Amino acid sequence: MAFAPKDLSVLAYANGFTLWHYTTADAHGDVDTTGYFNGAADLLRTGDMILANTGASGTAVGGIFLVAGNASGTVDVANLTQVGATDSD
Repeated sequence: MAFAPKDLSVLAYANGFTLWHYTTADAHGDVDTTGYFNGAADLLRTGDMILANTGASGTAVGGIFLVAGNASGTVDVANLTQVGATDSD
């Protein structure tokens, strides 16, 4: 699949930093590809964070992407820092 702008929303903004939320059926490995977020290059800034729910139609994985770079319309996010990876109950 591909980036869907309608699934990216602002959660908070302060001091030039934006916290985003993004949900997608795409696997987190696909979302972590350089250029996946190019459709939002005019919105995302280096240092922004994206809380993400990925794999919504299969294996769900939630976590945080850091916007590592945004130059000439190409957005790169750092590898997903997964949240809730283990359920011991």
